[in-house]
Amino acid sequence: MNILAVTACPAGVAHTYMAKKALEKAGKEKGYKIKVETQGSMGIENELNEKEINKADVVIIAADTKIEKSNRFIDKKIYETSVSSAVKNAAKVIESSIKELA
Repeated sequence: MNILAVTACPAGVAHTYMAKKALEKAGKEKGYKIKVETQGSMGIENELNEKEINKADVVIIAADTKIEKSNRFIDKKIYETSVSSAVKNAAKVIESSIKELA
């Protein structure tokens, strides 16, 4: 399973990075390939490229604000959730995204 995610919160500081870390950890524990882009006060970091997006089975958007460049995912299956859900229970977010979209 190839999973991509974008995390973003209004302030774009702590919770954005906490969600990134939680999703990466949960994905790796399940044996999935996962890459997480963050969007926040530092701009876009770890930006997902076209090749990665094309290979993705699932795209998770864990955001409490509008993400930049959302048109990159127009033809992808997208699972949307809050940043706090990703922080509190990343494994459930990942499993729910797979169950609903893959």
